[in-house]
Amino acid sequence: MLSLFVLSLTLSVPLILAALGGLTSERSGVINIGLEGKMLVAACITGLVGMASGNAFVGFLCGSGAAVAMSLLHYLVTQAFRVDHIISGMGLNALAVGLTSVLHKRLTNPDFTDRIPGFPVQVYWVIAGAAVVGIAWYLNRTKGGLRLSAVGNDPDKARQMGVQPTLVRFYALVATGLFCGLAGSLIVTNAGSFTENMTAGKGYIALAALILGGWRPLPALLACILFGFFEALQIQLQGQAILGVDLPSWVWQSLPYFVTIVALAGFLGKNQAPAGLGRP
Repeated sequence: MLSLFVLSLTLSVPLILAALGGLTSERSGVINIGLEGKMLVAACITGLVGMASGNAFVGFLCGSGAAVAMSLLHYLVTQAFRVDHIISGMGLNALAVGLTSVLHKRLTNPDFTDRIPGFPVQVYWVIAGAAVVGIAWYLNRTKGGLRLSAVGNDPDKARQMGVQPTLVRFYALVATGLFCGLAGSLIVTNAGSFTENMTAGKGYIALAALILGGWRPLPALLACILFGFFEALQIQLQGQAILGVDLPSWVWQSLPYFVTIVALAGFLGKNQAPAGLGRP
């Protein structure tokens, strides 16, 4: 049980960080299904730069910068060129898969067999916990948080009150990139090396947790822990017989995604999304 708890916590922290990134974006009115791509790019760049430099901080800095760049590209496409937010997010995810595959194949040193240098995972745990509390406080207790919510709920009224939605969304998407950079860096740190598509849908699960939590930090945290628990559970159950039946490995591997679908089917529509999502 102790190992299951620790593994659940380890697997839920990247989801928490990514969900917070989605929260800052979507509470500003920008639909963001590109969390997966931002995390994947961050993991790839963190791994490659960390391997080349041997420095955890340099790897993390470059990985986070890459995620912020992807996030700003999403900002440019949706806010300047008014492209549909979902199309932009899917395009970013596709770009990330192709780009990281090419970079990995061309720049990975085959003679490098050590673990990629990274910060202790406990550092990410502390950051994730502090960020949840900090964002909850920021949204409810500060002028900037009220402006963020106002833009996400009704950008037209926000403009009438003198708030610039594009500026608020710019800062919100920078925060999204930083959180996705942290999540991607943690994923590659846990694994010790980068592999293609290693985020494995965690960005989509984080988005589902955000929706399940009603676009609020603390409920989203609990949803991420729930999904992390089921992901840890499927790892523990690999190779275990249930009622004398040996189930294929793919059955257990699909457990977190199945739980995600069931949770969304039960709660989607019951939580109130920001009314200004997707509006210019």
